[in-house]
Amino acid sequence: MTTFFKNNLANILTLGNLFSGCVGIIHLINGDYQATAFCIIISLVLDFFDGFIARAMNSSSNLGGQLDSLADMVSFGFLPGVVMMKMLEPFGNQFFGVQLPFEIKYFGFLITLFSCLRLAIFNLDDDQKYYFKGLNTPSNTILIFGIYLLTTPYFPFQNYTENELSMLILTLITIISSWLLISPIKMIAMKFKSKQLRDNYPKLALLIGGILILLIFKTIGIPLVIIYYILISLIFQKQLK
Repeated sequence: MTTFFKNNLANILTLGNLFSGCVGIIHLINGDYQATAFCIIISLVLDFFDGFIARAMNSSSNLGGQLDSLADMVSFGFLPGVVMMKMLEPFGNQFFGVQLPFEIKYFGFLITLFSCLRLAIFNLDDDQKYYFKGLNTPSNTILIFGIYLLTTPYFPFQNYTENELSMLILTLITIISSWLLISPIKMIAMKFKSKQLRDNYPKLALLIGGILILLIFKTIGIPLVIIYYILISLIFQKQLK
């Protein structure tokens, strides 16, 4: 029993990530963004610790790797697609006066498609041990959901549906987000290859800057942290290897 628990604890956490993502999507569809935020946080924590525990307990396996990607596809692939769908939903099928044969909201699932593509590429790429190539799906989910939070009734940009410019901006965000997922840009991963301080400057800059942004801007700082993450990664491209 002890051996079984040791070999499967990481997989149990991964399934917990999947369950939390499913629950988060249901709450999102029902308009309960606070419960969705809580579910995303749980999925993020479980997604971090399943890999950490698998390495610590030497229980990594091909099964665990496949489960991790499948769980991420729901929690950090389908969920952000639904988030963008919710933001585009009020615009119907009108695009700058042109009546489209489909509702614009479905364009949000472009994020889901590229998240799937990114996860498949990641599974086949052995180079991404100490850095990510392209924006990882959890970070992209934080970015998209952070933008969504700014459109809720308790935050300053809730009247975004009053102009077509907002629709254009959301469409561009969808395209840029989808591209970032499969882009060749190296992104910082919080895995330490060396204990030397100079080798970890990118991680320290990301950590300190991210904390400051959240302390200063609070909720508005959530998407800003991911934008900062992308900028810091661009600055330290040559050190990421």
